This record gives sequence, structure tokens and C-alpha cells, in this order.
Amino acid sequence: MQGSMEQTALLAFLAGLIGANSVPHFVKGITKEHYPTVFGDSPVTNLIAGWAGLVLTVLCVHWADVGRAPMWAFGAGSLGVLLMGLFHAWHGALGRRPSDSPRK
Repeated sequence: MQGSMEQTALLAFLAGLIGANSVPHFVKGITKEHYPTVFGDSPVTNLIAGWAGLVLTVLCVHWADVGRAPMWAFGAGSLGVLLMGLFHAWHGALGRRPSDSPRK
């Protein structure tokens, strides 16, 4: 896939965002814990959301062609991971902390 350095950076940034967001959902799913998502907070919902996010992350990295601009891809991907990590540390999913979610 031919593209520009900007396309590489954008796709790497999205991969960082999506991948960092997928990890807590996937982990909560496989540990059978409730955690809020836009689709609900059940463990199965989290597992599927986390898995889908990880698949999208791999696709974004593939489409980014990181070999074309490896430093831009690394920087953009790292920024995406950092921003999503800050989001989860500060607001949490959907503006709630996991302890605020109703248990079922």
C-alpha cells in the first residue's frame, strides 16, 4: 500500500490509541470482571471489544507500513498509547471509574 509519511503517522497513532484502549477491556473480559464499554459492562462484552480492538490495531500497523517512516510511526504510536493511558487514568471508561460501575 503506497501512502505518505502523514498516513503512516496517522495510522500508527490510531493503532496506539486503539491498542491501548483494547488492553484493559480484554483483560477485564478474561478475568470475568465488569468494566464499562459503550455496549455494556459484562465480561463477555469486554472480551469481544478488547479482541476487536486488538485486531484493528494489527490492521492499522499493517496498513501504516511502518518501515516507510519508522521514527514517525514509533513517535505517533507512542503518543497514541500515552494519550489513551492518560484518558483511562484520569476519566476512566465513559467518565466512570470501574468501582462506579454497577455490579450484576
